[in-house]
Amino acid sequence: MKPVLIRGGRIVDPTQKLDGVGDVLLQDGKVVATGQGIGRPDGATVLDATGLIVAPGLIDVHVHLREPGHEDRETIATGAASAVAGGFTGVCAMPNTDPVIDNQGAVGFVKAKGEAAGLARVYPIGCVSVGQRGEQLAEFGEMVGAGAVAVSDDGHPVMSSHLMRTALEYAQTFGIPVADHCEDMPLAHGGQMHEGLVSTRLGLKGIPSAAEEIHVARDIILAELTGGHVHLCHMSTRGSVELIRRAKEKGLRVTAESAPHHFTLTHDRCEGYDTNAKMNPPLREAEDRQAIRQALADGTLDCIATDHAPHHYDAKEREFDDAPNGIIGLETALSLALRELVAPGLLSLLTLIERMSAAPARLWHLPGGSLRPGTVADVVVFDPAVTWTVNPAAFRSKSRNTPWGGEVLPGRVRWTLVDGRVVYQAAGQ
Repeated sequence: MKPVLIRGGRIVDPTQKLDGVGDVLLQDGKVVATGQGIGRPDGATVLDATGLIVAPGLIDVHVHLREPGHEDRETIATGAASAVAGGFTGVCAMPNTDPVIDNQGAVGFVKAKGEAAGLARVYPIGCVSVGQRGEQLAEFGEMVGAGAVAVSDDGHPVMSSHLMRTALEYAQTFGIPVADHCEDMPLAHGGQMHEGLVSTRLGLKGIPSAAEEIHVARDIILAELTGGHVHLCHMSTRGSVELIRRAKEKGLRVTAESAPHHFTLTHDRCEGYDTNAKMNPPLREAEDRQAIRQALADGTLDCIATDHAPHHYDAKEREFDDAPNGIIGLETALSLALRELVAPGLLSLLTLIERMSAAPARLWHLPGGSLRPGTVADVVVFDPAVTWTVNPAAFRSKSRNTPWGGEVLPGRVRWTLVDGRVVYQAAGQ
């Protein structure tokens, strides 16, 4: 493999507290050197990064790649292509496929498909329970042995406190997090959007913030009881943020994520019954959005995860009550974070890369997240100044369900490298 020299970019690496102009040399799948004035090895490919940001490749711990079972929405290959176009060099695939990923054979299938695609690294997540039915633990050891990096019944909250306790205890044996979709199902039953003034005006049954917060509180209590690592998925309310903040003050093994749509949009976006604003957890109020932004700034929320959820066009064209939850997000996440978090001064660029790269790698024990010499050569190079118009038809994902179609966003990925190979290059480069 030819060496790659990324020359003259602004290197942003939170693991080295590095934010300055320099070069990065990649060779044999590793970062060899980071700094100024690195010589060009014989035969090296040179990428001119003048005026661009050079950072560890982004890592998303929460995506839905739909394969097996729903390849009309997304495949592992198209999801990985979407990922690298958005600057993500690693994605963790949720197990709510058809059939679900609850055994070592299914985990091996996802891992093999990801390797065959040869784009982003695809890390399978196994189920907490057999069939995601919430009754019997899946065999964590066999799934981890086949390549699973975490367990989750995402899309199906673990409603049994006994099962969740057992999962947190068992997962410690293998050093993996239990990622939970926090929703009290009886309280949320039949809800279509956030319970508030907008849902009342639209005549839609709402999902109260308490449905998330009750479950968050339960998981925190069980994390304290067991000492296990619980990872709270797609946080959306200010109450959840406060609960997590208190848990971290106590030193509990509680980590959490939020998605770009929850720090960008509010329930007002559901006006007109826009199904691309329908998701679970739902878009909340402006005060919740502000709390999520602040929590990402101060580290209460550890990372940004897209909850990339592809759906076929026909499914989202139904009436609001009948349409599925979720939007795609891999190709817009970086730009939205630049616009909503960095541009207003809520997060520095160094902190943003921490939330989107270094923290996911560290907390989930994944390769990457750093440009320190000796680490894997997973890199994103992007232009923070250039703007682009979101055209869903041009996405590399199979699906088009985004609420940002037609919007002008800042920041565009120029190159994405995985294992020292250029796996994405912007058109015209």
